Amino acid sequence: MNVTGHTRSPASIRDVAAAAGVSYQTVSRVINGHPSVKQSTRERVLAAIDELGFRRNATALALARGRSRAVTVLTANTTHYGYASILQGVEEAARAAAYSVGVGVLESADEAAVTAEVQRAADAGGGLIVIAYDPPGVRALESVPAGMPVVGVVETPASPPTGNRPWVWTDDREAAYEATRHLLSLGHGTVHYVAIPSSTRRTSARTSGWRRALQEAGAPEPLPVQGSWGPAGGHAAGLELAADPSVTAILCGNDDLALGVLRALHEAGRSVPGEVSVAGFDDAPHSAYLTPSLTTVRMDFTGLGRAAFALLHAELEESAQITAHDVSVPELVVRESSGRAPA
Repeated sequence: MNVTGHTRSPASIRDVAAAAGVSYQTVSRVINGHPSVKQSTRERVLAAIDELGFRRNATALALARGRSRAVTVLTANTTHYGYASILQGVEEAARAAAYSVGVGVLESADEAAVTAEVQRAADAGGGLIVIAYDPPGVRALESVPAGMPVVGVVETPASPPTGNRPWVWTDDREAAYEATRHLLSLGHGTVHYVAIPSSTRRTSARTSGWRRALQEAGAPEPLPVQGSWGPAGGHAAGLELAADPSVTAILCGNDDLALGVLRALHEAGRSVPGEVSVAGFDDAPHSAYLTPSLTTVRMDFTGLGRAAFALLHAELEESAQITAHDVSVPELVVRESSGRAPA
């Protein structure tokens, strides 16, 4: 059905900026109550917001209080264990601070799609937390407008970040190193690795830690088997590895991959840990209840989400700010799926 008429689209932050004769970054600073905006400019922006009806109810209330008590989390996934646990941590910390939380889903790494989602989040005011574990998240973190308060949840950086980069992470590299050393200490000649996708084209932190442990032990370095995020990818990789009788130890990039690997080894008639030891990553809730229970690396993703909000909260409330934060050291949890190498 065609409808004619002149229904006006909701005003955007760029409409407000044009009406006030300022940049959209300045509008964002006004919305977020930053003190760096001149009073005359602030009044002009507020007048444009009133005139255009820009998010009148939510925004006007936030401005009346002096700042927006809201954050938006941008993420490409809301179901995988790590992502969901980070969201849980953000929500718990935000609720305790009387902040509301919205979620923007990055459906692809397409530049236009990412830019549009970032802009929607910026238009809503408040601050942003970007889970940058994948290409869409990395692109979103790079696309946040200047002046917009933002914290990135990132893979372990290759080196400590420089400049004003408010990031949080856990030390995946050291965790993979310790998990690999554990398997080598059981007498395995080498450890094969089923990798999760990396957020960038460089070698992931988990892959780097696995490789470093092999190099220090003088063990052969098999090519990593590229998995996905879920059990299906682990199952496919596990069938490939199960066909090689020399494979006796497998480290998986997450517990869902390990679940698929365990199934594949069972189908191939290879016992765990009698013939093959398997270790995972993350300590997802199901890992302790598999048969055999899964040796894995415990990652405090919920704590990571809390730390990300604390960092953003400090910026929004203009208190002391930390620009980079390694949240915690992951913990190796040894269970039934890892054992001595077969004679």
